Amino acid sequence: AATCANCHGTNGQARGEMKPLAGLSAEKIIAAVADYKSGAQPATIMHQIAKGFTDDQIKLIADYFAAQK
Repeated sequence: AATCANCHGTNGQARGEMKPLAGLSAEKIIAAVADYKSGAQPATIMHQIAKGFTDDQIKLIADYFAAQK
């Protein structure tokens, strides 16, 4: 999740205008990343980042951020 931490914070507590990930359900995070990966959700950089992760990696990242407070 180190790549995610650059914008969303180490524990999912985002700074500035970035969306916080801490405490979101893993399912919501996975769905959002899938939308970025497919291009269904427009983005400046997330579509590029999402394509760099496998489905298994996305699940691990989502589980990590979902467990944060």
